[in-house]
Amino acid sequence: MTAPDASPAPDLAGHSADPAMLRRSVAAGAVGVFVHWFDWAAYAYLASTIASVFFPAGNSTAGLLAVFGVFAVSFGIRPIGALIFGPLGDKIGRKRTLSVVIFVMSGATLVIGLLPGYSTIGIAAPILLVLLRLLQGLAAGGEFGSAASFLAEYAPRRRRGFGVSWLEVGSLLGFLAGSFVFLLLSVGLTGPQLASWGWRVPFLIAAPLGVIGFVIRSKIEDTPEYRALEATDNVPRSPVRELFRHNKKQLLQAAGLMTMMHVPFYAVLTYLVTYETDYLGHSSGSAAALSTVISLVGLFLVPFFGRLSDRVGRRPVLIGAGVALFVLAIPAYLLMRTGLVGTWIGGLALGAILAAILGTYAVWSAEIFPTRTRQSGLSIAYNITAALFAGTVPYLMTVLISATGSTLVPGPYLMVAAAVGLIAAFSMRETVGTPLLHKEDLENTEA
Repeated sequence: MTAPDASPAPDLAGHSADPAMLRRSVAAGAVGVFVHWFDWAAYAYLASTIASVFFPAGNSTAGLLAVFGVFAVSFGIRPIGALIFGPLGDKIGRKRTLSVVIFVMSGATLVIGLLPGYSTIGIAAPILLVLLRLLQGLAAGGEFGSAASFLAEYAPRRRRGFGVSWLEVGSLLGFLAGSFVFLLLSVGLTGPQLASWGWRVPFLIAAPLGVIGFVIRSKIEDTPEYRALEATDNVPRSPVRELFRHNKKQLLQAAGLMTMMHVPFYAVLTYLVTYETDYLGHSSGSAAALSTVISLVGLFLVPFFGRLSDRVGRRPVLIGAGVALFVLAIPAYLLMRTGLVGTWIGGLALGAILAAILGTYAVWSAEIFPTRTRQSGLSIAYNITAALFAGTVPYLMTVLISATGSTLVPGPYLMVAAAVGLIAAFSMRETVGTPLLHKEDLENTEA
């Protein structure tokens, strides 16, 4: 089963917020992921340029691997951020952790934009870059769990899938903005200009956006479910211990769904730009254009699939997407090798499948945890799988393609991710329309 106790609690978490309050809650939940993924997209798209700025001149492949290594290291620390901010959100509220993480992320992003390169300060440049990416990763470890819990607990029960899907709309908007800025930079600047100062622009833009997000989040009220825990004196003292004692199965199920999301997310929206330019011979402008279109299409498809899951259920939407990913992963990459048109068809097909996953996985994961441990469970499952299977995608693909000489390597990797997600999905019950506040949430389960 998916929830340890599906019995509804007394209706202490009534969702009587007016439409304006609901719009503010969506903005508060989505703005942080927008800033986060805008920064991450900018870093990924500018990987080759950043390699030339922060690492010694020499082997270009080694420099690219070094940049992707920094990318992976920042994901490696995210589980620590999850262990800090996940339980903190279950103990002090979703709103406060949302405010803290966006403040830290934005500050680190600003400093990266101002950081001197290797030619100016030598070895200190890559060291400082690594430290700042670690700080960003630490804060990012608290972003998803806080935002997903916040949106799930604010959304009306019958439209919860649609409400939570805006979390990933924020992610896609971040990628869309990042790819669009990269497109403008690659078209409007020469190579030397991009390496000299152009690469800094996205990081400097992200900082004031973070300030706006901090203001929005500091003014929103905490969720009805969390306030119900406070009102009945049932806020958990040790949510992680409670999570591993009572919700281990839910943690593994959520991790399975998130693995099926993470791998195609980074393969399609991050690594595909490098894959096209380095292995398919397309221009950086063409690669950025495809990434932009995939993100733009996703802006419409993600809430569509979220709403569809409210109507027909989480299981059919997510299982259907998992089967499609498993079946079409290799054919999509075969199509990409046929030329520019094939690359667009294969990329858009994978993007549509990804949109179905993004529209459903977060709400289904949120619904299987009780309120007392929801943020801890979501944070830990999301960030452990991100560290293992997401941040490593660019690095692993670069190494495997170099070792095997085959540009089809991403296809089988996507199939493995789809299989993991399908195993989890088939073990889960339908949760559409179920209450998030359960009887166990109002009983002390820490003893």
